[in-house]
Amino acid sequence: MAPSIDPHALGKLPLHDLPTPEPESPRRPRKPYKFSTLCATVENPDMKDQYGSSSVPIYQTATFKGVSGEFDYSRSGNPTRSHLQHHIAKISSAAHAITVSSGMAALDIILRLLKPGDEVIAGDDLYGGTNRLLTYIRTHVGVVIHHVDTTDHASLLPYINAEKTAMVLLESPTNPLLKIADLATISQQVKERAPNAIIVVDNTMMSPYLQRPLEHGADIVYDSATKYLSGHHDLMAGVVTCNRDDIAQKLAFIVNSVGNALTPIDSFLLLRGIKTLALRMDRQQATTQMVADYLYLLGFKVHYPGLASHPGREVHNRIADGNGAVLSFETGNKELSEKIVGGTRLWGISVSFGCVNSLISMPCVMSHASIDPATRAARGLPEDLIRLCVGIEDPHDLLDDLERALVDAGAIALDVAQNRYVKVPAQDALSLAVNQLHLDGAAKKQEEWLVSAPGKVILFGEHAVVHGVTAIAASVDLRCYGLATLRNDRKLSIHLQDLDDFYYEWDVESLPWNAVTPIAPGEEHPEELDQRLVEALSEKALHEIKADQKAARGASLVFLYLYMILSKPQDYPTFSFTTRSSLPVGAGLGSSASYSACIATAALLVHRRITLPPLPQPTSAEHIHISHQGRRAITPATAEEVNRWSFVAEKILHGNPSGVDNSVAVFGGALAYARPGFGKKSGMEGIQGFKSLKFLLTNSKVPRDTKKLVAGVGEKKANEPELVNGILQSIQSISDEARRVLADPELPRDSLLSALSALMTENHQHLVTLGVSHPALETIRSKTAVPHGLSTKLTGAGGGGCAVTLIPDEFGEEQLQDLITALIREEFQPYLTSVGGSGLGILSPYAAHRTPGVPPAPQALDQVTPPDTPTPHEQIAGGAAPGADDLARDPLRAPFLAAPDAELAQWAGALGRWLYV
Repeated sequence: MAPSIDPHALGKLPLHDLPTPEPESPRRPRKPYKFSTLCATVENPDMKDQYGSSSVPIYQTATFKGVSGEFDYSRSGNPTRSHLQHHIAKISSAAHAITVSSGMAALDIILRLLKPGDEVIAGDDLYGGTNRLLTYIRTHVGVVIHHVDTTDHASLLPYINAEKTAMVLLESPTNPLLKIADLATISQQVKERAPNAIIVVDNTMMSPYLQRPLEHGADIVYDSATKYLSGHHDLMAGVVTCNRDDIAQKLAFIVNSVGNALTPIDSFLLLRGIKTLALRMDRQQATTQMVADYLYLLGFKVHYPGLASHPGREVHNRIADGNGAVLSFETGNKELSEKIVGGTRLWGISVSFGCVNSLISMPCVMSHASIDPATRAARGLPEDLIRLCVGIEDPHDLLDDLERALVDAGAIALDVAQNRYVKVPAQDALSLAVNQLHLDGAAKKQEEWLVSAPGKVILFGEHAVVHGVTAIAASVDLRCYGLATLRNDRKLSIHLQDLDDFYYEWDVESLPWNAVTPIAPGEEHPEELDQRLVEALSEKALHEIKADQKAARGASLVFLYLYMILSKPQDYPTFSFTTRSSLPVGAGLGSSASYSACIATAALLVHRRITLPPLPQPTSAEHIHISHQGRRAITPATAEEVNRWSFVAEKILHGNPSGVDNSVAVFGGALAYARPGFGKKSGMEGIQGFKSLKFLLTNSKVPRDTKKLVAGVGEKKANEPELVNGILQSIQSISDEARRVLADPELPRDSLLSALSALMTENHQHLVTLGVSHPALETIRSKTAVPHGLSTKLTGAGGGGCAVTLIPDEFGEEQLQDLITALIREEFQPYLTSVGGSGLGILSPYAAHRTPGVPPAPQALDQVTPPDTPTPHEQIAGGAAPGADDLARDPLRAPFLAAPDAELAQWAGALGRWLYV
């Protein structure tokens, strides 16, 4: 038996009791009110306010007193929400309206009507979140989903089954291609063949003002009221309307059970927004038509029902009262689209629409990114598509802003003969873009890229992080450097100076190209590695590398994997990649992550996947890595792209990395990382305001087995859970306190150093109890403690590796030198460095941005000099060092390899101005 439902909770309105006044007399009949009047007039005859308030009050209460009143608990019913639901039903030609916490929540309660084995017919151009939820119920509930082209109503017929088809899910116009579905015809055909099927329409793009699908045969209509119904992006809400009592009863039961009904305050805000719906939409539609006409006349492919050429326009005019305020257009090139989107000022970049402010986005990168690239391609969703959501600003300002972005990106150019702007062919547009510097005449000559990335230290939380405790990691100003030099002989080579001077090269045609599935520009690497490619490279490209050269083999695999998976079909730019490091390799300081960041950056640059902006003119002749002097020239988008591919590289090297090391290597500074546990959310978060600190890193030169150490802690926890859990809780407290003091801008410097010193000592003692220290590390600790009184702890896995010693500001140079000498006598290797500095660095290729007052090194002037007719490389046996002729072709490579270890950073810094994250 169906549950008894409060009609106020449903927003029930008698189907024909729309507020159309009855005639006052036969001689003077009253005309029905217009939609804008209905929107502005919030009246519910069954719920009169006792004080006659002109605005519906907010009943901000969870419960109501009494046992027989209309309302008892706001989850089940609230007067403010009841007013809202009555109002929405009124303007939607609906008998019932239900309001919930978001548009996706609305779809969720609708899909709960389905059961395992049911079949759903859905459009092939749906909002990304809709597609994601449908995929979930297909996977976990056992519902069959058929995606079809709903612009052709006949395409649904083969999938309609009287016994199995339970629901048909439609959008018209669709998001973001503005495809038109004949809602009336589809509803009729489905009902004839499957009478029990429920027709559901997402009407968010139109709102009830422009389209009321219930009038065309739909059973359920839902809107993301976050969009046009609200209009101001100051709330989240979803609306469900229907005319069938049985469906309304079921939906109300679900909402009451789940508890996702709209809150009183959001109900009030939504009521207020609806009052101006018609007014806003009229302005937005009019401007959208102007923008669509403008882009169409320029020559772009524009998707908008207001254009005479738009497919399905006649159907749309029959079922809708307007064309809406969303349009999309194609540029022919994804990189060009990115420049246009990034070049606007009035158009805010956002995944949403329906606001009074104009918005711009690239659906494949933003709102529809959850749909995998292959599916997007199969459904005809262009990667270069730009979506415009028009607001209420002055249309001339919007057009002017858009035009400027198109010009700056090189998408349009002035035709002098016609005295107007015209569309530039996509293949030529990028070469005209002023800010695409790496493709213009000067940058095309740039043949050598020098990149660098820092190592990292774990300041607090080692080992405990495996069990859910927060770890604090920071960059260390010891760096890996990589040099990529383009070649013209169809060969690739890698030179790893710090791994026994390893060198190897490959003929590009000999690589297993039949095993690779390239990742197109703009797409992300899947969660899992391409094992087919890994195996093919291991068997065919790396088989000659000796088994005892494990580290070199792993680094070579990363190099080839990224190179191949980033390559476009038949477009294989070849280059030499050379690495050096001022960072001790294998000492637990993130050397593999800094290498991963360098090789990922080099591969992305060579494959033209990332671009570098011009630097602003510097204000000083000196550039300090730690402070950046306010310049972070590598954009966040570029840094994120590099970090994604650095993580892929780390997966190849380590299998299941946390992502901490590569994130520090790319972004620099400090971050807190946690896995689920100890009441903490998992994930990484940068520590804002981190202050650069002076540390002495001491390499014990003792190798360690990280997996064995981690397993040992796990075994100890299993055998002595009370002891180990207590230690973990203590380390969590240390990490929390360290994070607080590191981010406290008002904490005096001496207090900061004192607090960190005490926390380091305490943290190390806990690690000793866990059994992960080593006699060599304890010797280092004793040398720094007596007579110097410094705090030292292990970092990383322990069991050897490195120790970190905090150096106070007042610690004298002579005293520091004595300490360093004492450590060297014990055959340790100390490094004086700073923690918390710059992330990824790229040597600027732009001559205008070389360091003022510092003449570039002679070799820097020759960075663009691989000869036009190169001397072919001689065939070099695997593992052999490059010959003199080989080095002569790469003018920056010889001095790069020759610079003394202690002077490598200084040498690199003198080449010119570096761009940093």
